Amino acid sequence: MTKRALITGITGQDGSYLAELLLDKGYEVSGLVRRSSTDTRERIAHIVPRVHLIPGDMSDQGSLIDVMAEAQPDEVYNLAAQSFVGDSWKQALYTGDVDALGVTRLLEAIRRKAPSARFYQASSSEMFGKVREVPQVETTPFHPRSPYGVAKVYGYFITLNYRESFGMHASNGILFNHESPRRGIEFVTRKITDGVAKIKLGLADELRLGNLDSQRDWGFAGDYVEMMWLMLQQDEPDDYVVATGVMHTVRQFCEIAFAHVGLDYEQFVVVDDRFVRPAEVDLLLGDSAKAKRVLGWEPKVSFNALVELMVDADMERLAPIAAAGASEPR
Repeated sequence: MTKRALITGITGQDGSYLAELLLDKGYEVSGLVRRSSTDTRERIAHIVPRVHLIPGDMSDQGSLIDVMAEAQPDEVYNLAAQSFVGDSWKQALYTGDVDALGVTRLLEAIRRKAPSARFYQASSSEMFGKVREVPQVETTPFHPRSPYGVAKVYGYFITLNYRESFGMHASNGILFNHESPRRGIEFVTRKITDGVAKIKLGLADELRLGNLDSQRDWGFAGDYVEMMWLMLQQDEPDDYVVATGVMHTVRQFCEIAFAHVGLDYEQFVVVDDRFVRPAEVDLLLGDSAKAKRVLGWEPKVSFNALVELMVDADMERLAPIAAAGASEPR
């Protein structure tokens, strides 16, 4: 019997990779999409004919109930979020509404219309924030340092509560930073690779960044969506840290990215205090031993390979613009 999956946030980085994975496994895939006057489907354009897109909004309980009734999913993956940490200070209430209360609305819609569906909640390493121990594991206390992190803590615990209160198969994936060529341009990793490509192609002459000494555990998004699927294939729901277990600084990311095109990052990177967070998260390093033991999961793409993959993709994207003599794209 063909399984049915519903993905919220299907037009995002993770949603697009997850949709590809599930289609390859023979699933019928539906995706929740907000109505918008602009086209936000660039990442899934190649699979749109193969998925069923359903209008809905994480802020609207009624629409989520209707979506659940229409999709009748066996599995629900909640990847929808205001996911940019920097903007969560500027849009604190909106971030809380979507990233926290939105999870409750979705769980309630599942409970009412698809009670046997298995649920995956995209939790975040930003919940650890001002870390209490290194590395961070499933039992590490949370100390979020942004409205985004706080909202994700709520989403984590409401998922846990619905699991314990209603017996739902609901799991949290505590994902550490994961990147790809599909990463939004506002995120620091993509900002770096986009900047490298522009500088190499003569479309820019500098790259402005914030704290170069922030340390993160970076992996490849395409590897991490496999873990999401594996969680929902288990007999019992649980919570898992998803990470590479290797930490790098923003400075190291810059060094590798610029070196890949034969440049020295120190000649082009400018530290700009405007990009420093009000409350900085200095160090995130995950230990996914539980996921490896229980799920048999291992990340496949190395840090260096990830950086080079992203640089190559941005070089390919911007090369025609440079060849045409256009100015830097806005």
